[in-house]
Amino acid sequence: MTRALAPAIPRAWYAFAAVACLLLGWQAMAAVARSPLVPGLGDIWQETIKIIGSGQLVKNMLATLGRVASGFVLAFLCAFVLALGMGRRRGLAAFFEPMLIVGLTVPGLVWAILCIIWFGISMVGSAVAVAISIAPAISLNLIQGVRSINAELLEVAAMLRLPLGVRLRRLWLPGLLPVVFSGARLALSLAWKVIVLVEMFGLSSGVGFQLNSEFGAQNVAGVLAWTLCFAVVMAILEYGLLAPLEARLLRWRRASAV
Repeated sequence: MTRALAPAIPRAWYAFAAVACLLLGWQAMAAVARSPLVPGLGDIWQETIKIIGSGQLVKNMLATLGRVASGFVLAFLCAFVLALGMGRRRGLAAFFEPMLIVGLTVPGLVWAILCIIWFGISMVGSAVAVAISIAPAISLNLIQGVRSINAELLEVAAMLRLPLGVRLRRLWLPGLLPVVFSGARLALSLAWKVIVLVEMFGLSSGVGFQLNSEFGAQNVAGVLAWTLCFAVVMAILEYGLLAPLEARLLRWRRASAV
């Protein structure tokens, strides 16, 4: 067994052990409570199978993911432009910093309500609500990345009139990619919460809508089943997409550290 694979096995086992303890703890609590308000794992599993078999999971999950993706792209574009200015101009940093702090402190619930009032029940409202909620977090991470880039190297590159593509590939991307991934993780963790709130308040599809429907029927097992499906999809995106992409794009850091 190679050294690269050896450390990965214990970490995986720790993760499985943590999930197993959580499930066993819930089942023990359900056995003690003996109440429909605390359904057992069997009831939750039956609801999960029903959700998957009906085709509602794919339909509603794709709707939620589409809204999150739209809001994330909008937030990232705005945050990138803002971070470039704030990272290199102290005046812009002093001007916009209080707005970013306010944006971080305002709960996502407030943005969800306001965007529904302003834009109505639409794709635009949900995307804007997500974008407003996560843009400050992305901006602060990108600002740190912009400031970490050596200003002298940028000046030398400008003096040598290096092509823009070379400067982006050799100077900007190595400095920004690490903070882009850390900012993306933080932003996505906030985006899921906001979009579920938006869907619960006014939309007719998505995971939030389904959670609200199960809540209205007082079906706790259905609420937990949708939550479980949502968590599994998010874990797949994290460990199946973000983590491998980060490892691939930042492999030069491991090579330089050897």
